[in-house]
Amino acid sequence: MHTVTCIAPVNIAVIKYWGKRDENLILPINDSISATLDTEQLCAKTTIMASPDFKKDQIWLNGKEESINKRLQNCLLEMKKRAQVGNEVLQWKLHICSENNFPTAAGLASSAAGYACFAAALAKLYKVEGDISAVARAGSGSACRSTMGGFVRWHMGSDPKGSDSIAKQIVPACFWPEIRILILVVNDERKKVSSAVGMKRSVETSEFLKHRAEHIVPKVANQMEKAILEKDFEKFAELTMKDSNQFHAVCRDTYPPCVYMNDISQLTVELVHEYNYAVNKTKVAYTFDAGPNPTLYLQEKDVPEFSAVLDHFLPPPTDAIIEYKKGIPVLPVKLSLDLLKKINLEQQLPGRFKYTIHTRVGEGPKLLKDDKDHLLNNRGLPVKDTKSV
Repeated sequence: MHTVTCIAPVNIAVIKYWGKRDENLILPINDSISATLDTEQLCAKTTIMASPDFKKDQIWLNGKEESINKRLQNCLLEMKKRAQVGNEVLQWKLHICSENNFPTAAGLASSAAGYACFAAALAKLYKVEGDISAVARAGSGSACRSTMGGFVRWHMGSDPKGSDSIAKQIVPACFWPEIRILILVVNDERKKVSSAVGMKRSVETSEFLKHRAEHIVPKVANQMEKAILEKDFEKFAELTMKDSNQFHAVCRDTYPPCVYMNDISQLTVELVHEYNYAVNKTKVAYTFDAGPNPTLYLQEKDVPEFSAVLDHFLPPPTDAIIEYKKGIPVLPVKLSLDLLKKINLEQQLPGRFKYTIHTRVGEGPKLLKDDKDHLLNNRGLPVKDTKSV
């Protein structure tokens, strides 16, 4: 019996991936760039156990048994091709248990963390060394970016078989330690149109998507990489916001349209622009994946003031059952009346956000070596009192 447990991070794209040129191989129509988030606040955790006694492969996701889907099978097949263990172990059936410490399918990149974690755990189980981004990609496209830390670029590649469609690190997490991320959770329910369905629909119906992939992203992705390497936050922020707006314009251009942002999302966009205008500098950037939750990029020194601005215009719920401010603690500050007057936005009723998460750029997947971290017991069944990581 062999048991491996890993955790893997979420990543949030600043240049978006939206659209595949090959649905089966999960090959994108353009490059994308993301920041890997710290696993302290957001991660997937996966335990894989291989045993000659297991009768079939089984998987439990967030406490519920599921079927082994085609994407999981693809990851497994790709990793077995690279395996450095004996044929006997490769024949053993697997029990897999995985959970997230954040909402699944709510636009918080849960599949990216989940498949990256699955690939990382399989690599340890089968003693695979080197790049595993192509294996993670076989499960979920953006998962390839979660196989490494810092800022990461997924190169679309040109090989029809996808051999060069891999992720490469631009810089490690320690390169730009001042960067902070605020995730504002508007709605943690499952979205109406999944990313996979929305993406396919956009590829089939949006002329704007074709133009973006061919003429805009190649240039903008290089500009983003340059901004990261030069630690040029204002350029980074501008490119991030424009790309997010463009991505959601593509979703609107899709037929029928896919609408992921809501009124609270739009209010956050307005607040960020109003704040940047009031301080006469681009200090905060927003980006939205396929969901209503804003992800904000800013620098550590600007977090206390902007957090206070956020609490003023979009105040926390008055009867919060769960902790509202999660993650890295933020020092409270008193805002000047002059600043508040410059921000042309009405104060909202409390509770527009369920909770917020303050995090930083972090490292890639990690192996957990303590037996207490396993999500499966010695019989290969989920630990009954398993708690979130």
